[in-house]
Amino acid sequence: MSSKRFKKLPENTKTLKSETIDKLIPQIKKNCKTKFDESIDLSFQINNKQKKSEINLRTVVNMPGGTGKNVKVAVICEEAKSKDAKDAGADIVGADDLIEKIKGGDLNFEKLICTPSMMIKLSKLGKVLGPKGLMPNPKLGTVTEDVKKAVKDAKSGQVEIRNDKDGNIGVSIGKKSFNDENLIKNYKAILETLEKEKSNVSVKGELIKSVFITSTMGVSYKLKLEKSF
Repeated sequence: MSSKRFKKLPENTKTLKSETIDKLIPQIKKNCKTKFDESIDLSFQINNKQKKSEINLRTVVNMPGGTGKNVKVAVICEEAKSKDAKDAGADIVGADDLIEKIKGGDLNFEKLICTPSMMIKLSKLGKVLGPKGLMPNPKLGTVTEDVKKAVKDAKSGQVEIRNDKDGNIGVSIGKKSFNDENLIKNYKAILETLEKEKSNVSVKGELIKSVFITSTMGVSYKLKLEKSF
């Protein structure tokens, strides 16, 4: 039996024409009937099944409109860089001592940043960090000499995007409470990142097959891409 909240939502959005994000955000927000601040989410379908290879995207996007989340960041670095990390807002900063804590299962953080020289020691903990998605990666900017920038990026609103084996990418662009402009800024930042990624891989046809937008407890709408990707 459908709830009263669900009955208030549009019954069928599959038959609707795709629209641009600026036209759909007001409708998505209108559909947010719950008492909590619902997340506004995107679901991409990319053309990852190529004739001779399979595309696997994994990168980060700096969200200009923020994410609404306070990410707990840990940094493993030499003592000379520890002040830079702390000044940038890192929650946990350490060296060999922090590596030992992680080895013992202490993973009280959401993002881990490491300098290249310390990464040699940290790489031995792949079985601990890997399954949690916490292992630093140069491609994601989490293995770097510039720990100050890495921490600021993580704290200011940075999200990781990656596709699954079926070519699906799920990513949030913010909350219902965000103004429309910031949600659109985040959406465009993701598109720009995917466009850059397209130039790094061999794709026959367009990279993005489709993209849908929804809220945590709402229904989804197909987004109209303003240009080819």
